[in-house]
Amino acid sequence: MTKNSADTGKSILITGCSSGIGYDAAKTLNDRGWRVFATCRKQADCDRLREDGLESFTLDHADQASMEAALAEVLDRTGGTLDALFNNGAFAIPGAVEDLPTDALRTIFETNLFGYHHLTRLVIPVMRAQGHGRIINNSSVLGMAALPWRGAYVATKFALEGLTDTLRLEMRATPIKIITIQPGPITSRIRQNSIPHFERWIDRENSARAGLYRKLQGRLYDDSGTPDRFELPPSAVTKRLIHALESPNPKPRYYITTATRIAGIARRLLSTRMSDRLTPNG
Repeated sequence: MTKNSADTGKSILITGCSSGIGYDAAKTLNDRGWRVFATCRKQADCDRLREDGLESFTLDHADQASMEAALAEVLDRTGGTLDALFNNGAFAIPGAVEDLPTDALRTIFETNLFGYHHLTRLVIPVMRAQGHGRIINNSSVLGMAALPWRGAYVATKFALEGLTDTLRLEMRATPIKIITIQPGPITSRIRQNSIPHFERWIDRENSARAGLYRKLQGRLYDDSGTPDRFELPPSAVTKRLIHALESPNPKPRYYITTATRIAGIARRLLSTRMSDRLTPNG
């Protein structure tokens, strides 16, 4: 583990570290002197992270036994303590709401919401016993502003916002701080990783929107690497995460990217009808 003058001597468990936000956070915090437990769903990704010098083992938000085993591993390595948890792992299922099978929603909620909840419940008693802790949930601009074709992901992130806000209020008399991070478009593999879920769940040829799906597929399978408007690198999230972890008085919520700040302002100032008119078609 690399150490420098910013050495904190603290530990953090991060989920979803195979790429993107989780990977950048794990590498950067490790370099700052945090003891990082960088978890991934697949063993092959954990092997790669260990080659990068990180402590890594599997954790699947959709598998309670996996989460329990991962936390037990963390506590065994630290002697029973954990300073911070960053719930980050998530995936998307592109598709119109009318074409989403209910089982598809059950699947995505298992990872994007129920997994966060279960792991958080496992961690809170540890933090209560040690007298401090920070739990950071990675939400999204889509946790406060809906977009067409993203209903499954939007639903999980809206739910996560409500659950995290409630937990923050319930924990305010304790030394455990609950924090929400809301990234907008960030360079990651979430689009590529959503393709298998799209292919599994969406019957686009028999949909009333078949023509629109052909256009959606063109964007979904586009490997040109053209960034979204306002897109920032994962380091933009890590910068805010560091403040959330190391500031003596962290913010309860961090907006990241111009898109998220605009959405936050629009939500407060615009009527629903006006907001709907300004929302792109997808």
